[in-house]
Amino acid sequence: VQLQASGGGLVQAGGSLRLSCAASGITLRYYYTAWFRQAPGKGREAVACIASSQASTIYTDSIKGRFTISRDNAKNTVYLQMNSLKPEDAAVYFCATGEYGSSCPDPRNPNYGMDYWGKGTLVTVSS
Repeated sequence: VQLQASGGGLVQAGGSLRLSCAASGITLRYYYTAWFRQAPGKGREAVACIASSQASTIYTDSIKGRFTISRDNAKNTVYLQMNSLKPEDAAVYFCATGEYGSSCPDPRNPNYGMDYWGKGTLVTVSS
């Protein structure tokens, strides 16, 4: 299983980016897939998850109304659309998935079942 995250870059505050997580060796539509992020000097933080049903779970209050997670089954790819970016959104963003089930993990344990991780993509937001 391989997950390839891409789409990061440098953007001004208020701008937008769309991250992609392309998968091989696993069919994402059968399982949940999540985005995490890790800012310099901080721990990894769960951002959002999309279930097999396409239902989404937001794990971080600060992104509500600004970020949207989605999936293209034909492309076997999960996206994270990030709008109204803020400097505090700057981080390395990772996607992860696993074969444990179709519903996203409880917010109290967002790492549950995340067996496969992609290499991160760096998002930098200038103020």
